[in-house]
Amino acid sequence: MLNPEIQDDFESDSDIDTASIEQSVREMLIAFGEDPNREGLLNTPKRVARMYPELLSGYKTDVEKLLNKAIFNVTYDDMVIVRDIEFFSLCEHHMLPFMGRAHVAYIPKGQVIGLSKIPRIVDMFARRLQVQEQMTRQIADFIMDLLKPQGVAVVVEGLHLCAMMRGVKKHDARMTTSTMLGSFRNRESTRQEFLNHLDRGADPLRI
Repeated sequence: MLNPEIQDDFESDSDIDTASIEQSVREMLIAFGEDPNREGLLNTPKRVARMYPELLSGYKTDVEKLLNKAIFNVTYDDMVIVRDIEFFSLCEHHMLPFMGRAHVAYIPKGQVIGLSKIPRIVDMFARRLQVQEQMTRQIADFIMDLLKPQGVAVVVEGLHLCAMMRGVKKHDARMTTSTMLGSFRNRESTRQEFLNHLDRGADPLRI
């Protein structure tokens, strides 16, 4: 479940072994050549250990509480788009952050979901050790399975610190991934309508 300090309508229930993390961080500081007993680092292992249940809370999200019965029967069957959903995640390869925006669209077939729930679904998958490609597909599959709509489209734009701080060190490089399901995959006009909406008023992705 999500940390109550971040989402106060969820309860915290983490299985993360914070004591082991604390000890490991202390050992890492020593391996770095640092003194974990100096003033600035004295509480760093504890702070880091307390941080991870929040950053990785997506593993423990209670889906029923997330949805909170906010699925409604409707006759509306045109495109629904929620764009510019900010997210933060951790790369599973280097455990460095990546962050950006997700854009989600679906065409209902009898049911819609409450507006606030789509950003929560994005967070549920972002707050895990992730790769952007996998996260994009997970968001789309979840909404497809949940609502059984005519189609779902997800586009994710991300800035990856593992590419900006190390390796190629390309500060402005960003990654775009997409998943198109149902009518968004089968109908070019539907897919293009969604992409046209994203082009309107799009701002450059920056940290």
